[in-house]
Amino acid sequence: MSTIETLFQRLWDDYNLLVGQPGRIKTLFEQRGDRPLLDHLALRGFGLTGLGVDALAHPFLEAGYRKAATYSFDQKQLDGAHFEPPHASLPLVFISQLRVERFSPWLQERVHALAEAVPTSVLGSGHLCCAGVPWPKVSQADYQRLMQESEYAAWLAAFGFRANHFAFLVNSLPSFSGLAEVNDFLRSHGFLLNSSGGEIKGSPALYLEQSSTLAQQVEVAFADDTTSIPSCYTEFALRHPLPDGRLFTGFIEASANHIFESTAAGQK
Repeated sequence: MSTIETLFQRLWDDYNLLVGQPGRIKTLFEQRGDRPLLDHLALRGFGLTGLGVDALAHPFLEAGYRKAATYSFDQKQLDGAHFEPPHASLPLVFISQLRVERFSPWLQERVHALAEAVPTSVLGSGHLCCAGVPWPKVSQADYQRLMQESEYAAWLAAFGFRANHFAFLVNSLPSFSGLAEVNDFLRSHGFLLNSSGGEIKGSPALYLEQSSTLAQQVEVAFADDTTSIPSCYTEFALRHPLPDGRLFTGFIEASANHIFESTAAGQK
C-alpha cells in the first residue's frame, strides 16, 4: 500500500470508527453485488496560517494531487478548493476553510485561542488532516455559542481535523438506476437523508447530482460534560459526462452549500 493509500485508509478507519454509518452502507452496497468506489473525501479547516486549505492539502499535493478549482461560499463564509488525483484509482479531495475574520470578535478570539493551543509537532507534521482534536476540550457553552454563529466552527471545535465525510461514487453502483433509487434504498434501511435544497442537489444539466445522509449523533466529551451532537455523514455523487465524454470532476457551489447542512443540528 502506498503512502497516500495508507493515509486514506487511516482517515477512513477513523471516520468509520467514529460513526459506523459509512461502513454499514458500503456493506449494504456490496450485498447487492456492487463494488462501491469513493468519489471524494472532504476536510474542514480554519482560514488561519497553518490550519487551512493549504496545510490540509499538503500530503495530497506531496502524493501528486493538483489543485483543480476554487470555490466561494459567501452564505456560510467559507472558501474551498478541490484537488484531483494523479491517477483515477484515488478519490478527489475537497477542502474548505472558515473565513474567521468575518465573524464576531468573540468567535475570532475563541478560534484564535484554539489555534494557539495546537502543538508545534502537529503543525509541522504535514498530516494535519488526521490530527483529530489538537486543542483542549471546549465547554458545552462555547460549543453552543459557536453554533449560533457558525455550525462549521462548532463542528471543528468539537471534532478537530478528520474526515468530515467520504462520498461514494454512484456511477460505481450498477445495481441502481440512479441517485433517487440509491436514496430510496438508504431510506428503506433506516438512514435519514439531508433534505436541505431537496434530497437531490444538482442535476444532469450541471453534470453532478449529490445527496447525503444526516450526520450521525455521537457522544462527545466536552470540558464540562458529555452530550450527543451531530458528527460525520455519508455522501453520494452521481457524475455525468461532459460534452467531450469525460466525467465532470468538479463541484457545484449551490449544491455544496446544502450538503454542508448535513451536520446542522436542526435538521430532521
